[in-house]
Amino acid sequence: MYAVFTRELFSFLSSMVAYITIGIFLLISGLLLWFFPDTSILDYGYAEMDGFFSLVPYLFMFLIPAITMRSFAEERREGTYELLITRPVSLWQIIIAKFLACLVLIFFALIPTLVYSYSISKLGFPEGNIDSGAVTGSYIGLFFLGAIFTSIGIFASALTKNQVIAFVICAALCAFAFLGFEYTSQVAFLQQFQSTILSFGIGAHYSSMSRGVLDTRDLLYFISFTLLFLLFTRLIIGGKR
Repeated sequence: MYAVFTRELFSFLSSMVAYITIGIFLLISGLLLWFFPDTSILDYGYAEMDGFFSLVPYLFMFLIPAITMRSFAEERREGTYELLITRPVSLWQIIIAKFLACLVLIFFALIPTLVYSYSISKLGFPEGNIDSGAVTGSYIGLFFLGAIFTSIGIFASALTKNQVIAFVICAALCAFAFLGFEYTSQVAFLQQFQSTILSFGIGAHYSSMSRGVLDTRDLLYFISFTLLFLLFTRLIIGGKR
């Protein structure tokens, strides 16, 4: 499993795809947070990162599909898929190794954004006037959100050998999981079940964690959602095997 993990991780790091994707993510998030008037923290005037944490999930809908789309799709396109699944490694070990490799890349993408928190803390009046609890909770929420989107991306990549199709499927599923339940709850005849429908969506649980409240129900939701799509991937890979 460790061999599959390192192979997957270094195959990302040896290609320009990971660097370009992460670079674009950091560039766009930096521009939105510091330069664009409608979202700039300098124009907003308050030492908080709520705007950043509300924008990153939408950036994740493009960053994570770009990272995960090649997980199984490229293996099948290059003909190494058959070699991989006939090795003395279980399917679960292969899936989890690929999942962790993608998740490590997302973790690397989030590390440079800690500079934003430090900068805002220094710019605050008085210095250090920032809600560190909310920032910590939001970063934990982002990590778990990245885990869910990664599991969806691994699943989408297992469905096809075309990376573009895998990207589109993953982006669509991530968008629906994050926004779909909220819009569905606003349908007139479903409004009486609004709170129940919202509880199935990622957005409500992510918003709860962004307030700095680490509820075990939210953590259990993120872990369960991630394991569910990893299970779907196992069923797809097992069927094709």
